Amino acid sequence: MPVLYYVRHGETDFNAEARLQGRRDTHLNARGREQVKECGHVLHDLFARDGRAADDFFYVSSPLRRARDTMEGLRAVLRLDPKAYALDDRLEEISYGEWEGRTLPEIDACMPGALAERERDKWDFAPPGGESYRTLTKRMAAWYAELTTDTVVTAHGGGARALMALFNIMSRDDATHAPIMQGVVYVFADGRVSRYA
Repeated sequence: MPVLYYVRHGETDFNAEARLQGRRDTHLNARGREQVKECGHVLHDLFARDGRAADDFFYVSSPLRRARDTMEGLRAVLRLDPKAYALDDRLEEISYGEWEGRTLPEIDACMPGALAERERDKWDFAPPGGESYRTLTKRMAAWYAELTTDTVVTAHGGGARALMALFNIMSRDDATHAPIMQGVVYVFADGRVSRYA
């Protein structure tokens, strides 16, 4: 099974304001750009530790701008052509539908009880016009099934949670609540996930 070096995109202003981004095409802020550089150095050190070269891997990103900017920053640190990577729509963030752009208190104010309903079954709950973690995990599984080589991927927090459930690293409920940090490289290998920062 291919090893994944999974990097959540760097911080955006939506992250800093605790707004749900989903499919909103936001940009990295200054802190996010620094996090990307840090992850590039972490990847460099991991590859050196394992006797691998940066160009030994397949590189793929979510098509959302914040993930693409993260990939291009990583590749620049690794001294690879920043633009020479693949895109895959299946790596897009979970859709929050009508909730996108809002904070949790704003959602609670306009839809009382909806967040409590989501917490009761986060795996199958879908916001209005959005998708569930079950649906997200199906598309992540289809993407992973096509990989043939160790891969560096830049994507989103939801995708990392989906992989944790897919690989049975955590229960579905625990995976949907797992904190996925920015400025961290997650390595999925041998049915486990390791974090490097």
